[in-house]
Amino acid sequence: MNNLKFAIIGAGNMGSAIALGFLKTGMIKAENISITDQRTEPLDVFKTKGLNVGSDNRKAVASADAVILAVKPYLIKTVLDEIKQSLAPEKQILISIAAGISISEIEGTTGKMPIFRVMPNTAIAIQESMTCIAQANSTKEQQDLVLSIFDLLGKTALIVEDLMNAATALGSCGTGYALRYVRASMEGGVEMGFTPAMAQTIVAQTMLGAAKLLLSTGNHPEPEIDRVTTPKGTTITGLNEMEHHGFSSSIIKGLMASFDKMKK
Repeated sequence: MNNLKFAIIGAGNMGSAIALGFLKTGMIKAENISITDQRTEPLDVFKTKGLNVGSDNRKAVASADAVILAVKPYLIKTVLDEIKQSLAPEKQILISIAAGISISEIEGTTGKMPIFRVMPNTAIAIQESMTCIAQANSTKEQQDLVLSIFDLLGKTALIVEDLMNAATALGSCGTGYALRYVRASMEGGVEMGFTPAMAQTIVAQTMLGAAKLLLSTGNHPEPEIDRVTTPKGTTITGLNEMEHHGFSSSIIKGLMASFDKMKK
């Protein structure tokens, strides 16, 4: 993987997060990453880190083994039209981060080539993303390669493309939902007497520990909840009060609202 060359088209939030994640792994050399954008400000940061930067998408693509499209969905067609003559379908893989853009839509411009539709979340910048991946026209070797690339940046799941909108709601929008829970818990902590900074530390570490319990044991959440809910105890009292106000229902409704929005 050290010798793979990447072209990241777009230095917005997600493109920048991927580039930073690659650098932090130490497995991908800075000089093997090209990142392009029409804005100079984000590129100036990456230039100081040793990446190849510029605004010429065709030039970046021509020298890459893997091309990562990290532009807004409404720009995908424009960018693909620009770079399609520089693509080498027989030896390159194309990775799209654009939410809501199907593989068939990409193929409409590029023709048949190995295409991966990838949905990470912003924790990719700290190598803790949950990245869901769908593919077309790729070999098992290419699939393993893409999974290994994004395994450097968190955890991955290879899924059928029909589940990609659901994966976006659960794993990408889900970051925002989780952080809103953190904020609400912080506000409760402040009301109980903690400073905002201390409340944030307590809540964030508690969420991290809870998540690691599930990931390390593979347990369903309920057995772990049972461990902290004693008869007539404080935890079950708090949980029941939350449920009386629609805690689980509101989360499910929020997820489905995001999912339904993507289908429109």
